[in-house]
Amino acid sequence: MSVKVRIPTPLRSLTNGSEEVIVEGNSIKEVIDNLESNHNGFKARLCDEKGQIRRFINFYLNDEDIRFKDNQDTPVNDGDQISIVPAIAGGKALSM
Repeated sequence: MSVKVRIPTPLRSLTNGSEEVIVEGNSIKEVIDNLESNHNGFKARLCDEKGQIRRFINFYLNDEDIRFKDNQDTPVNDGDQISIVPAIAGGKALSM
């Protein structure tokens, strides 16, 4: 299945600046593996040493968080869109 993967700004150096790439795969895991095959360095940025998606990286399949589906085993269909969204944390609390 061909899916469109939206690449966040911090990872675009791995795709020569491309905001989106087309990747083959039948599941999120296969898509990640094929991202790595096509753009070396992706998997280390997305997954930990056990191959699990890092907790500060969010994946959305057609705007649905894969954590509420089957995580990496979530199946994908031809034409689906995957968004990779790094979590944002930090800042300063505002006093009222």
